[in-house]
This record gives sequence, C-alpha cells and structure tokens, in this order.
Amino acid sequence: MRTEERSQVAEPSDDDGASRRRRARPRDDRRAAWIFLIPALAGFAIFFGYPTVRGFWYSLTDYNLLSEPAFVGGDNYAQLVRDPQFWHSLAVTAYYVVINIGSQLLLGLLLAALMHRLTRSVALRAMLLLPWLVPNVTVGLLWIWLLDADLGFVNHLLKALGFGTVGFFVSPDWAMPTIGMVNTWAYTGYTALLLYAGMLQIPPHLYESAAIDGAGELRMFRSITLPMLRPVLALVLVVSLIGSFQIFDTVAVASKGSGAGSAIRVIYYFIYQQAFQYFHMGYASAAALLLALVLGVLTVVQMRLLRASRSDLA
Repeated sequence: MRTEERSQVAEPSDDDGASRRRRARPRDDRRAAWIFLIPALAGFAIFFGYPTVRGFWYSLTDYNLLSEPAFVGGDNYAQLVRDPQFWHSLAVTAYYVVINIGSQLLLGLLLAALMHRLTRSVALRAMLLLPWLVPNVTVGLLWIWLLDADLGFVNHLLKALGFGTVGFFVSPDWAMPTIGMVNTWAYTGYTALLLYAGMLQIPPHLYESAAIDGAGELRMFRSITLPMLRPVLALVLVVSLIGSFQIFDTVAVASKGSGAGSAIRVIYYFIYQQAFQYFHMGYASAAALLLALVLGVLTVVQMRLLRASRSDLA
C-alpha cells in the first residue's frame, strides 16, 4: 500500500507535463512584430508603393492632365533616349554631383578629423548643423542676395579689393559651381557629423599604439582613420549621391531671372518642366523612372566597390 502511494505521488500529472512543455517552448513574437510593422508597411505602400506603380503606368501613356491617359507603350522611353535635352540635363547633374560630393567629402573629412582629434565641443557641432536646418529655398534666396552682381556683399567686397564684378548666378560658367558651393555650405556640417560619429567608433588604443610607434597625425589618418571609416564613408557617399541627383530647390530659385539657362537645368528641373510646364506627364514619369534606375545602379556599384557590408571594426 505504501509503495503504491509513493508511486502515485512520484508520477507527474498530465497538466504538469503540459505546463512544462509550454514553459520550454520558445515564445513566438512574429505576430506581434507584424502588428507593429503594419503602420510602417501601410505608409510605405500608400506613399511609395502606389505612386511608383502609378508612375510606371503613366510612363507608358500619353497623359497631359486634361484627358484620359492613352497607352503608347515604350514610346516615351524611346523618345527620351533620342532627346538631347535629357542627356544634357544628366550631364549637368553629373557635373554638379562631382562638385558637390567632392567638396562636401573633403571638407567634411577635415572638419570631422579636427573635431575628433582636437576638440569635441557640443557648441561647435551645433554650429555646424545650423546651415543644414535652414530650408533650401531660404538658402538659395540668401546666397542670391549675397552674390548679386549689383547689390551683393560679395561683389562689393571684390570691387573693394580691385577685382571685377562676377555674375555668379548669371554666367553659364559660374552658375553651376556657385550652386555647388551654396549646397556645400548647407550640407557639409551634416556630412562632417556623420563622419565624426563614425570616427568615434574607432578604438582609441589603435591611435595610442600608433603614437607610441612614432606615427604622426597624417599617417594615423591615412592608415587608421580612413580604413576604419570605410562603411561610414560608403553610407555618406550613397546618401550624398542620391541627394545630389535630387537637387531642385536651389536651381529653381536661381533660375528665376537668371541668364544661365540650360547650364543649370539639372535632371529634376527637366522633369519638373516636362510635367508642370509642358504637361507631358507620361514623358516626365518615364524620365523619373530612368533616373531611379540610374541611381539604383550607381548605388549598387558604390556599395560593391566600397565593400559597405563589411566593417573593419570587428
């Protein structure tokens, strides 16, 4: 009798085994994750997915906002390939991209290295970010006033120094470099802060070891900072490339009353003119999709060349 009682006490019940199995089973949070992702996915579908599909449909039609879209197939794309203005706009944009990215990257690296090695002042970082916070239209208007050939402070200063007047936004030779300079002034602080954040991730003992071995600041920058900063540099280059190809505000402001004409007609301004001045919505949609394709290819090439998915910090 006592043996049977001990066996009955020792044997676990079915409810205890089921509860242990429930405790041992890993918790599945996928349903909760999808619930939290629904707002973001809905926003992406509404504001990015649907306009992309709609734009692709318009690119296959002849649409002018006043009548129903008429399907024309690939005629818009064939016309774009033969359109010299489209290729000229791409060339002007590429010229601006070289100026903008080159100047931003060099100045950003210089400012980030100075902050990293000399000072880490919060006030300095806030000052660098101020131009980036100013709206692009305001930046354009500010520099148009400063660089005006008759009333601008810069030309008055050049006259006082014995130089002639320069039509910064009027001359076809000066207009695009001037716009590149304006946007470099506006965005270099943001670029420098991104690079500075990447430099803070570099282990300090690498610099200490290099200093003990007698390496100078330039040698440490070339042998330690740049290799370790490669993933952040890839991010900065991709973001700067996409942002540079999307330049519109400064060009739209500068082109009002400017004699530069086609010298500053970037691809975004070309698309804007086709869509909202000439009402060639299908043609503008085809140009926008080709631009998206070009940006996608350039981004993939950059990521592959810079090996952005691999970090030297590991």
